[in-house]
Amino acid sequence: MHLREEAMTWPCLLLAAVMSVSGAPVAAAQADAQAPKAAAPERDGSHDFDALLGSWKYHLRRRVEPLTGSNKWIDLEGTGVCRKIWDGAQIDQLVVDGAGTHIEGLTLRTYNPQTHLWSLHWANRRDGKLDVPQIGRFKDGHGEFLALDMYYGKSVIVKFDWTGLNTSAPHFEQSFSEDGGKTWEVNWITDQVRVKE
Repeated sequence: MHLREEAMTWPCLLLAAVMSVSGAPVAAAQADAQAPKAAAPERDGSHDFDALLGSWKYHLRRRVEPLTGSNKWIDLEGTGVCRKIWDGAQIDQLVVDGAGTHIEGLTLRTYNPQTHLWSLHWANRRDGKLDVPQIGRFKDGHGEFLALDMYYGKSVIVKFDWTGLNTSAPHFEQSFSEDGGKTWEVNWITDQVRVKE
């Protein structure tokens, strides 16, 4: 199924994917939604990515041919900067080079204060398109963000994992799953080091 052709089912599919991957049963989530609203208010996560504001050096590792059984990786080095747009919105730009590859990209991050979820939109200079947004949140210092997308004709769940955000060396990984989140293959790893301004 091509997600853009099934726009009406997208929120339901994403919700099911997020819940199945994070281990929360769908039935429990539906029961919670019907429960009285006496639960504690959700944490305001609008500043979760503030630690990334500023300038960075990047070391990026990219799997050359994801989901083919290949374990060939390339390494890229570069720089980037993250800027605040407003509370709960940022734009993060990077330029990296290595192994004959040049990537200029950006991530637009926006926070929804009603759902307490972040949407992470990636785009690169090669095609200029915003990818399907990764949606998720931080819990106990770990950010997990998921999307259903197509990769060379294959339906995949794409997962972004952020750790170490409040350190001088944040760590990011992107993984694909072809089996509904049972197994994952990492294909992009980024380590950042802050540049003193």
